[in-house]
Parts: sequence; C-alpha cells; structure tokens
Amino acid sequence: MSELAAIVGDGQMGLVLADALVERGVPVRLWGPFPEDMETLAATRRSRRLADFVLPEEVEVTADDTAALDGAAWIINAIPTQFIRRVWQRLGEHAPPGVPVLCVSKGIENETLLRPTQVIADVLGRPAAERSMCALSGPTVAAELARRLPATMVAASEDPALAGAAQDLFNVPWLRVYRHDDLTGVELAGATKNVIALAAGMVDGLGVGDNAKSALLARGLAEIARLGAALGAKVDTFFGIAGVGDLATTCFSPCGRNRTCGERLGRGERLEAILESTVSVVEGVATTESVMQLARLHEVEMPITAAVYAILFGGLRPRDAIRTLMERRQKAERIG
Repeated sequence: MSELAAIVGDGQMGLVLADALVERGVPVRLWGPFPEDMETLAATRRSRRLADFVLPEEVEVTADDTAALDGAAWIINAIPTQFIRRVWQRLGEHAPPGVPVLCVSKGIENETLLRPTQVIADVLGRPAAERSMCALSGPTVAAELARRLPATMVAASEDPALAGAAQDLFNVPWLRVYRHDDLTGVELAGATKNVIALAAGMVDGLGVGDNAKSALLARGLAEIARLGAALGAKVDTFFGIAGVGDLATTCFSPCGRNRTCGERLGRGERLEAILESTVSVVEGVATTESVMQLARLHEVEMPITAAVYAILFGGLRPRDAIRTLMERRQKAERIG
C-alpha cells in the first residue's frame, strides 16, 4: 500500500496506530500540536506518553500545520475529544476535500454534546453525511498494542465501503477489525464506558470486592444501553466489541487511566491532584458532564453515572455513593 496516512495526535493511540500502519506498508505522517514534543519524538523516536515504545523510523514526524495533511489519502484523528475542535480549527483549512477521516477519540464534547466525528464535521462546515467519517473503537489498551499483543476493534461508518476500507487498512497480524454500521452506538459506547470505568476504579480503591465490581459493570452496561437507545443507537451494539468488550477492558486493566483515576479517588485523593499528576488525558471526567446532560435531556435514568457526577463535581464521597445506590428502590432487572 502506498497511500499516505496522516495521523493527527501524538498520544498513545496515535503512536501505536502509526506502528500498525508501517507494518501494513502504509507511508505515515504523525502530527502533534506541540513543536517541542515533536522535535523530541523525531530525534529519539520515544514519547513520555508510552514507556518502552519506539516509533518506527519510517514515520514522518511534524508539528507543521500546513504540512500535516498534505497529500493524505487517509486522516486519522487521535486527539482527545475536548481538544478536537481547537485542533481542527487549526488544521481544517488544510484538509484535502473528500479524504476519509478515521477517528479513535472517545468522549462527548462538553456544551455541544457532539460525538468526535460530529465535532470534526462541524468544524469543517459540512454535515457528517457529506464527508466520509469512520469511528475505530474497541478494547485496545495502547500499552498492549505497543507490544503487538492480539486485540480487536470495530470500524463503524454509515458508508459500508468506508468501513471495509478501514478494516483492510489496519489488517495486521495482532489486530482484528470488524465492520459495523452503527456509528452513533459505537462512539457512544466508547465515551460512556469511561464513566463506568471511573466508578469501577472507585470500587477497587475502596476494596469492596469483586461482587460489587461485577454488579457495577452489568448495571453500568444497562444504563449505557438505555441512553444509546434514546439517541437512536442499536442496543445490540453495546453487547459487542465496542460496548461490553471495551467496557470490561477499561474497568479491569491496570493501564486504564479512567479506572486508575477512580481508584485513587476511592482511596481518598483529590481529583485536581490526580489530574495534575497524570501525563495523559483522563477523558471520562469531562465526558461525565456531557453524559449527565444527555441523560437529563432525553430523560434517561442513569444512577451510576449520576453518582460518578456527584463524586467528581458535587463533593459526594465514593463510599456514600455506593450506599445510596444499594438503597435504591427494588425493581425488576431491565436492559436497554
């Protein structure tokens, strides 16, 4: 393959996807927003965001806005959700018309409540349906991808041909990609699982046991599916790779930033101190605000998300939140 892939974002996923594309024989250009970081990456092929990973020499590294997307046949967005808008306001005018955008960001933009692909389409001034957009999501811990350990993803797009092309683009021995047509559901699953992962970390930090954690995942999945249904997603999506698969990995992996943040909260640390000491973005914190707004807007009951929101922004103690959840009115189990 010889068509250039431009990766926007030098975080963990940007780095490991660059490695996969090089293995696939695709020319890669990696752009990051901070010139000093990109100079270091170009010189050392190493990043503080992903220990022990060495970026292949074949990857072109740049912080030049004009050069970032020049000649690209593929654009891969790996910018954290809350920063997508400002980055694409910088780069959008340089985006070649008609080039498909693949997006690995997970979250919901604050205030607008837009999903990542919708934010990019909004900045470009075109409805998502008029530009080729595809979400890549699933249980893909970057530290494991860096070691080329086996993983799965889904490529979700309203255009079946684009989903198939994205599937082929990342067809490497350690990554199996499935096609999907529920762009809304796949992006929503990737965003909301980070909220539940914060809660799972709190369970770990409090040391209240595996029974509690498993119950949290099961009921967390139920409220995620309810929100998805209200937003027009397919409930089945939340029981696949992008849903329960990604949720399980994020809630159990020691590498998960959201789970780790929750664990530290459960142990009594302050949120501000946790975020200041974390190298990468803890996306679930900002996303919790957006998900709560969506739940209220669509009148969807999301008690676990509401508890996480109260802990993050209302001063509720994690142990008190668990007691409140356990004391809720008894009812029949309902999924979606």
